[in-house]
This record gives sequence, C-alpha cells and structure tokens, in this order.
Amino acid sequence: MGWSVELRQLRYFVTVAEELHFGRAAARLTIVQPAVSQQVRRLERELGVPLFARTTRSVSLTEAGQRFLPHARAVLAAADRAADSVSEFRPSGPLVRLGTSEGLGDRLDVLLGAFARLSPSASLELVHAPTAHRLQRVRDGSLSATIVRGSWPSPGLDFTPLWTDEVLVALPASHPLASSAEVSFASLASLPVRLSPPSRNQPLHDLVVSCCREAGFEPVLGKEFTTAQDTLGTLGFGRPHWTVFYRAHANLLPIPGVVFRPLVDPSPRMPTYLATPSDRRLTPELVALIEAARTIEAD
Repeated sequence: MGWSVELRQLRYFVTVAEELHFGRAAARLTIVQPAVSQQVRRLERELGVPLFARTTRSVSLTEAGQRFLPHARAVLAAADRAADSVSEFRPSGPLVRLGTSEGLGDRLDVLLGAFARLSPSASLELVHAPTAHRLQRVRDGSLSATIVRGSWPSPGLDFTPLWTDEVLVALPASHPLASSAEVSFASLASLPVRLSPPSRNQPLHDLVVSCCREAGFEPVLGKEFTTAQDTLGTLGFGRPHWTVFYRAHANLLPIPGVVFRPLVDPSPRMPTYLATPSDRRLTPELVALIEAARTIEAD
C-alpha cells in the first residue's frame, strides 16, 4: 500500500510526542499551534491510525504512536544526515523572517506551500509573538514582515491587503442555537461572551462589540478569552456562553461539546494585512509572499 508522508509531519509528530502538549511543541518549532495540529492530523489520516489521544486537558501517545515514534526519529535522523552530506554545495538563499499569529489555521499551511513554489530559493522563518511586538520588530528590522489582522496604528509601516476572514461563533453543542445553520447576533444578547481584551486584540474586540451594537444590544462580557484550548474546554462543558473564531482556525478545532456556526445580521469579516517597513522597497521574496497570500483569497 502506497503512502505519502512529509518530513515536516514527522518532525511535528516527534516534537509533540516529546512535549505531550501542542502549544509547547509549536513554541519549540517557532510556528503557530494550529499548523502543528493540522499536520499531525494529516499524518494520522495518511497512516490510518490515531497517534495521540487528545482531551481538552491532556495529550498522550496511543499504542500506535508509541510504536511509530522510534521509526519517525530514525527517518528524521537519516534525512538530516543526507542533507548534511551536500551542505557545502547548497547556495544560501535569502531569509524571510515572517511574524505570525494564532488563528491563521489552514490558511498558513496553504500560504507556506504557495510561497515555496513562487520563491523556491528563499528560506522562510516563522516568528510568533503578540501583535504589538511583531510590529515593532518589523520597524527595527529584526522581522522582514508580519501578518496582522485588522487595523493597528503603526507609523512607519505599510499595510498590504492579503485576504478577509469570516468570523464564526463558537457555542456549546447542547445549546438550542447550535441546531441552527446560522446564528443571528441578536439571538446571543442574553449570553455572556468571552473575548480577548482590547490590549491583546483590539481589532477583533471592536469588531464583535460593534456587531452586537448594530444588532441592538450591548454584549455581556464574561471571562477573558485565554487560549483556544482552555476557552473551548470551558465552553463545551461550562455554563452557556459564546466566543468567536476565524473560520480558518475553526477548521482545525473539532472539540467535543462545541460547534461553530456562521454569524448573520451582521456577518463579521476581518481583513488581514502584510505589514512591511514603509522606508524600504519590497524585496522579491516579500512580493512573492504577497502573491502567495492572494492565491488563498482567490481559492
């Protein structure tokens, strides 16, 4: 039986197996957590077996995962030896250090693949940090660019539109609204909402609050949104409340007890931009990155 597994998937699997935590694994790999989750799920689908047992509170290797782990390490070690054997002949291409954020979901994987096709000689390093820190690092030159959602007051930077994301509501699967194909904002008026504070995500906070007001009510603010895993864990099994996720992120989050539904009246959308220094011309690699991002919107 033929199968197709990428080295990246094996590397992500081994890192998660060592950390037994997707967030810590993502930090070690310097990428965002949804990208790790997505690639591990793809590996499990390709192999036809679950490698990890997941709950909202813990991650552990299954028996299949334990058996697969030493073989995955052996393949990665062989690949590293093969790469080292020709390292002296390898041309050093330009490095793009790109800031990223939580919630890019499956868009990030598509972006990386499109960029590799458009700029095969470039190396792309992903850096995850709070938005304000990433913007400052673009200004000081330690990042080539960063992806940001929404508008941030940032003198000295240019913002190139990339794509627009649909914002979904996350609800307890047991709530009556979960049976609807769409959820109107007005129907959420009596439920508390968990949002990231303005200090952490001003654009999304303002978007949700303005949609509530457009629907005729002031939102009842509950506990702050912390992490996706913790917030969804309490959402599925705690007292009824709601929160929001970008569709690209929600696509990677099948969580027991939680459903995601489109919002209507109004239907929120969040624009995404590439922030670059305004005093420097775009390099060919950044132009390729913008084109790669725009292929996502076209799809």
